[in-house]
Amino acid sequence: MELQQPSPTVNWHRQTDVVVVGYGGAGASTAITAHDAGAGVLILEKAPEGQEGGNTRVAGQGYLTPSSIDKAIAYFNALSGPYTVPEEMVRVWAEEMCRNNDWLKSLNGDPVEHHLQPEGIEFPELPGSDCAHKYHHGPVLGHEGTWKLFKSAVEQRRIEVLYATPGKELIQNRATGEIVGVRTEREGNPFNIKAKRAVVLTCGGFENNQEMIRDYLSNLPYCYPSGTPYNTGDGVKMAMAVGADLWHMNNITGPWYALKVPEFPSTFEMGPLHYRKESPGGMIAVSVDGKRFIDEKHMSAHGKVKARGQWIQAPTPCPMFMIFDHTLFSAGPLHDKDLHHSWNPILRVYDWSDDNSAELAKGWIKKADTILGLAEIIGQDPATLEDTINEWNEYCKAGRDLEFGRTKMLSPIKDAPFYAVELSPAFINTQGGPRRNAKSQIVQPNGSPIRRLYSAGELGSIYSFLYQGTGNIGECMAFGRIAGRNAAAERPWR
Repeated sequence: MELQQPSPTVNWHRQTDVVVVGYGGAGASTAITAHDAGAGVLILEKAPEGQEGGNTRVAGQGYLTPSSIDKAIAYFNALSGPYTVPEEMVRVWAEEMCRNNDWLKSLNGDPVEHHLQPEGIEFPELPGSDCAHKYHHGPVLGHEGTWKLFKSAVEQRRIEVLYATPGKELIQNRATGEIVGVRTEREGNPFNIKAKRAVVLTCGGFENNQEMIRDYLSNLPYCYPSGTPYNTGDGVKMAMAVGADLWHMNNITGPWYALKVPEFPSTFEMGPLHYRKESPGGMIAVSVDGKRFIDEKHMSAHGKVKARGQWIQAPTPCPMFMIFDHTLFSAGPLHDKDLHHSWNPILRVYDWSDDNSAELAKGWIKKADTILGLAEIIGQDPATLEDTINEWNEYCKAGRDLEFGRTKMLSPIKDAPFYAVELSPAFINTQGGPRRNAKSQIVQPNGSPIRRLYSAGELGSIYSFLYQGTGNIGECMAFGRIAGRNAAAERPWR
């Protein structure tokens, strides 16, 4: 098939059949599938070697495999609520998701269903929810297990990965509108890669782009990633530049509350706020007005909470502070550094001190001998904060939180000195991006596909509102396979 060379003439530095932009679960699934279909594949990864894997690497490693196509369709439509997704997309999602275990086995994987705790099916009241089954590869949940299988499969196929090579721009044939390559950058120099069959964008969302957060997530003044810091919206921008439509830009998996410090791009999860973790001592969270705003030990459904019978995004009245006493401070490290997920614990970017002394010295933790003194340090009204804590202590004495119904860690804040940690909204990922169709093609606002351009994973995820845990890695696998098959099937141009 003869196509005109893009104009102006491009100086190509490399060429292959399929270029995959982003090396996480979606990129790996796409590359493996395209390779096994007979195509030459090259993966571009923004992160330096050793920090690849995207959010897949640092997630809990679970992936969704529904037990019934029809029930999966019903459950997905109920999760979408008023934000409907086209019927064709829901069906192909359900059909392909149900094949996840079989595909994992074809990679010599070992699908293990992890124990469904009460929150395992996050919305059991919705029709079809009993189809949700959560799996991971190997005997241990978390700790990069499923990701390591994906990476091993890529390496066994000798699929080349160019690290520290971010996609910058899609190269489009001006005569035909087809995508014929990617402009990238290596060691500070322009580097053009010719894609003879297709380009597949699998480079995640915009969790680490504050400008895009302000533009698309209007109820969040700011938010920071708990996963990879390399997701800065590159795929969204590249797709928009060639005419892509967008969808689900206001949907995220989150938020929750964590410590964000300037020294590190990703957040630190505070153990006392984790609903499963019990710590001695008193703790509450207060908002900008010095008052509590939520059950601090609440179990959100990936950032959604129920209010007046409806699911809404968890509130983020910034600035927010975790207030606690010396008993909790001295009970052990505030950051749960033994987590089996999240960027900082998995990549070991910082060793939190066992007694919190280093973080106190850095100013990450604030300290005062009195509640009134602490209020002044963190910019709160002293009288209001003292009233809030006195009220909390009365709830603890009565054994009942009359304001938010909290049932865990009902301990008073009473042992001086007192401490505060500023909390920021944090999230795993954004779900929005370029709209894709049932073939994983990126489409224009009129619904027509942009030829030779595909996507998979969290970049333009299918999830529009509520989110069932493990659904994103499951989607990376499912739409990665769809994108890989169809990209490999394109007739090459010369």
